[in-house]
Amino acid sequence: MLRRSPHRTVCACGKSDIPHKPNNPASGSMRIVFLSTSVGPLGSGIGGGVELTLRTLAHGLSLRGHHVTVVAPRGSVIDRADADGPRLIEVDGEMHVPSQTLARSAELVVPRNSVLVNMWQVVVQLVSSEHHDIVLNFAYDAHPFVHARECTVPTAHLVSMGSLSDEMDRAVLSAVRTSPRSVAMHSKAQANTFGAEIGTATTIVSGGVNLDAYEFVAQPTDDLALVARISREKGIVDGFEVAERSGRRLRVFGVMEDEAVWNEAKALHPRAQVEHVGFLSTNELQSALGRCAALIMVHRWVEAFGNVAVEALACGVPVITYARGGPAEIVRDGVTGFVVPPDRPDEVAAAVAKIGSIDRGRCRAEALERFSAPAFAHRVEDWLRGQLA
Repeated sequence: MLRRSPHRTVCACGKSDIPHKPNNPASGSMRIVFLSTSVGPLGSGIGGGVELTLRTLAHGLSLRGHHVTVVAPRGSVIDRADADGPRLIEVDGEMHVPSQTLARSAELVVPRNSVLVNMWQVVVQLVSSEHHDIVLNFAYDAHPFVHARECTVPTAHLVSMGSLSDEMDRAVLSAVRTSPRSVAMHSKAQANTFGAEIGTATTIVSGGVNLDAYEFVAQPTDDLALVARISREKGIVDGFEVAERSGRRLRVFGVMEDEAVWNEAKALHPRAQVEHVGFLSTNELQSALGRCAALIMVHRWVEAFGNVAVEALACGVPVITYARGGPAEIVRDGVTGFVVPPDRPDEVAAAVAKIGSIDRGRCRAEALERFSAPAFAHRVEDWLRGQLA
């Protein structure tokens, strides 16, 4: 029997403790257990883009007839769906320190009463007691890689960030050598940060969002948008410089992770008009983002994908991005925005001056053609099926 403590079972539709029957994956549907990020509850914004990715796939795969159970930290939320929607199991425990805040050579920190260790124990028990077919890991941590053999079914890993940790690199390398099809990433640029062997063995699934949730806005204000956690790697200082150079207000949407870097940016660029809006729900974000003239992406690290670029395009908002990581694979230079050299906020400001040349209708169409949630779910479905063949 599945223990009810320290976690509880909740369906996204509000129903609890849904019974499951054994399933034959050859019949078409799969029973999939999602292991969530361990840095914060789903819906908090602490996990960044991986939260949107997980929710998109949970609903997308459910709509394709699969049975999805999400194991996530206590306090997590998943958007309501019908009775066949994803089931949520909340687990107690201490959150992990985000890997991007640690030195590359540092060991990944495992706190006492780790929420990740607790979630993994729940996953192993679920697989054994409820006859699931496969585990899909979203946690950027070595633990699910190292302990994958504890599961009686395959564990697939959708890696959410580029190479940041020597320990994580070793875990990913071991996984691709043991189970070559078990690792997927969002972009070629992301995969290449892990080196040639991992990059070659990795499946690229790109990304996608529920485009029905984003409204097209034809006539924007002059405001610029930056959607990111307030942290150094997200390029907040460069964002302030773009605002100062362009003379436009910059609206920043995201969790305040590092107030010191925010204050540093203000001191360096005192004439910049910058407003910190904070973290918003998807509906609130799309409404505010859609009214902006452009989204700027001035990240100092390799973004794995860049969900927010797709969200912006879905609203008709052009994207100006550094030629670094996944966003540069999303934006079509001169068509849906501009791709400029990395670490050149002056080039971003110059691109802002010509943003009126971009057709916002073309931006929306591009999002529909390339980055829909159903297309994303289909790609991930094919990847998961390949591990059950």
